[in-house]
Amino acid sequence: MAAAFDQAAPRRLLGRLRAVMAEAETPGGRLSGLVRLVAAELVAEVCSIYVMRPGEILELVATEGLRQGAVNRTRLRVGEGIVGIAAAQSLSLNLPDAQNHPAFAYRAETGEEAYSSMLAVPVVRAGQVLGVIAVQNRTTRLYAEDEVEALETVAMLLAELVAGLQRASEGGEAPRHLSATMTRVFEGVGLTPGIAMGRVVRHGVRVVAATTLAADPVAERQRLDRAVRAMQAGLDALLAGNGGLTAGSAETRDVLEAYRLIAADAGWLGRIADFVDAGLSAEAAVQRGMAELRARMRRVPDPYLRERLADLEDVAGRLLDALTGTGVADDLPPGFVLLARRLGPAELLDYHARGLAGLLLEEGSPTAHATIIARALEVPLLAGGRGAVDAAEGGETAVLDAEEGRLILRPDAEILAGYDAALAARTARRAALAEQATLPPVTADGVRISVLMNAGLLMDVAQLASSGADGIGLFRTEIAWLARGGLPDADAEEAFYARVVEAAGNRPVLFRTIDLGGDKLLPGFPHGSEENPALGWRSLRIGLDRPAMLRRQLRALLRAAAGRSLRVMFPMVTTVEEFRAAKAMLRAETASLRRTGRAPDHVLAGAMIEVPALLWQMPALLDEADFLSIGSNDLTQFLFAADRGNARVAARYDFLSAPVLDLLAEVAAQAREASVPVSLCGEAASRPLEALAVLGVGVTAVSMPAGAVPAVKAMVRSLDLGAFSRFLAGLRRSAAGGGSLRVEIAAWARDHGIIL
Repeated sequence: MAAAFDQAAPRRLLGRLRAVMAEAETPGGRLSGLVRLVAAELVAEVCSIYVMRPGEILELVATEGLRQGAVNRTRLRVGEGIVGIAAAQSLSLNLPDAQNHPAFAYRAETGEEAYSSMLAVPVVRAGQVLGVIAVQNRTTRLYAEDEVEALETVAMLLAELVAGLQRASEGGEAPRHLSATMTRVFEGVGLTPGIAMGRVVRHGVRVVAATTLAADPVAERQRLDRAVRAMQAGLDALLAGNGGLTAGSAETRDVLEAYRLIAADAGWLGRIADFVDAGLSAEAAVQRGMAELRARMRRVPDPYLRERLADLEDVAGRLLDALTGTGVADDLPPGFVLLARRLGPAELLDYHARGLAGLLLEEGSPTAHATIIARALEVPLLAGGRGAVDAAEGGETAVLDAEEGRLILRPDAEILAGYDAALAARTARRAALAEQATLPPVTADGVRISVLMNAGLLMDVAQLASSGADGIGLFRTEIAWLARGGLPDADAEEAFYARVVEAAGNRPVLFRTIDLGGDKLLPGFPHGSEENPALGWRSLRIGLDRPAMLRRQLRALLRAAAGRSLRVMFPMVTTVEEFRAAKAMLRAETASLRRTGRAPDHVLAGAMIEVPALLWQMPALLDEADFLSIGSNDLTQFLFAADRGNARVAARYDFLSAPVLDLLAEVAAQAREASVPVSLCGEAASRPLEALAVLGVGVTAVSMPAGAVPAVKAMVRSLDLGAFSRFLAGLRRSAAGGGSLRVEIAAWARDHGIIL
């Protein structure tokens, strides 16, 4: 049986590793000495090193405990066996009985059938997996956390040695593969609209620690302390200037304040200091600390908390910059396209100051802090595109199209010419559409359409006048909560809503109550784990189950709108009984405030139609609701049972199909008969062709992002609504099979000179 791991071993191990690296004259000698030392210190019977070779092959290059004849002979593909999986996932694997793991790949020449337990740790440098180091024992055992930590530290030191071996075997820099010269397209989801063309800058390619082991831990600790103070002073300066953002942007300031708290957190800084005290250089300790955090964050089920990893990596990068005297380069190409896996808000502000034109985040999401800042800066942002960061070369050309959801690396001359022409046309079109902002949205046959905008932050409301929108048809109250990173206190919440009401002036604002759950998770709130969160505990269901939270929000809204009119709509209403319960809370809070003289003059309650079940309760709902709003995103998703976040099925079912348009027509007809106003908000309203169809079935109020308002207004003013409605009614009657009517609608619009 293996002896217990000595708790003092990590510090001793680093000291002995330094001696091995200094004494051995050849790389092979260093590797042999390293595996012998690690096996002895970790009380392991086997220690082996695998190095990545061309073609994603892992080759055994050194071992203590396995047969020496297997060296330079045993090979595994990335993803094959325990070692291959550790490389593929860039993740440490701690297996008490590796022999019986379904992925175990037996190689007879190694003689490893005698060993049960295995700990495999990837060797990573600058984000690239260079190999794997593994230890094994005969007994069935789970390696202790200290042992895992020690081997991960060895892997960090090993990375420099392996990188040198690879450069030597390849004769310098490896030639670029043929595919690296060809055009490649990566699909994603546009979170901030726009198109950017420029040279690629890859984020995260920082200088790797030149020295892993510290000659003087005390001096290194002093360097680290000075760098921490410099990093935090730099963040204070950034926060004081608000990063160049519009003054008074409360939400972006909340983001930066939350970020500053992360930078001052004693927990992760103390962990880095521990690594320095154990013998690592300050730079290596920062990198080691981040590697540990990444591994832990991967196991966190809460998506919101996982997104904070970008903030932590941002802070760690700034700490490295303070240590090395480097930072975001000043000589970046003008109008560059930034590719990153994750990005923190402060780094985004730095890049923006140096000419950022477009941004791809492989792990981006609507609630990430970088997304909130990108919206404020109006930087085109594409989320997804997995593999783009690794596939790209710094300095090559890219097209980032956040409108169509794609990144094009190394576009050929024809693609570039097409985008050049499209951008020129877009510039001219925007200039022409800007004139529409001041014109009323009245159709050619005299029908007044209500063109509203969506908002969720004060920076959105600031666009109300310039866009020419009639008001705010959807104010997402949870966005500011997510930006803040938690529930605001009652006074702050009331003040925020009051600023929104004041900024809107005489234009109406439809406040949607908190729509949490699904993909919008608030830290500290007990969301729990759900197999299908889109259909789970979310939106109004949370509000009804947590009435104190909903009533507090309603009270804040009522106080903020004192002396004015207030419109409140409840999301994801599934039954009329749910709407009645929510409305009863609103009435109770209104009555209470009226006794104190702080209530609005008029309070209207509306329901969002997102769940198809509500369509069979329309008469009862229309008796209760003051207005209705159709949420096109969720309604279409639930109608077709197609996850709109799943690229395989999201585009399979078209909004411009007979089932959707028939549904909208029925809602519009019943609401019109009951004299209840109905609007539609969501992505469909922002596209002129889809908005045209919505108007054609009788919904004459649409709400969209501010940037889409001029284009929809131009469509409205070019439209004979009566003629189109008659055409669409006939087209719907003749449709069969639930297929798309897009081609026919577009052809009619083109033939009749509709501006799309």
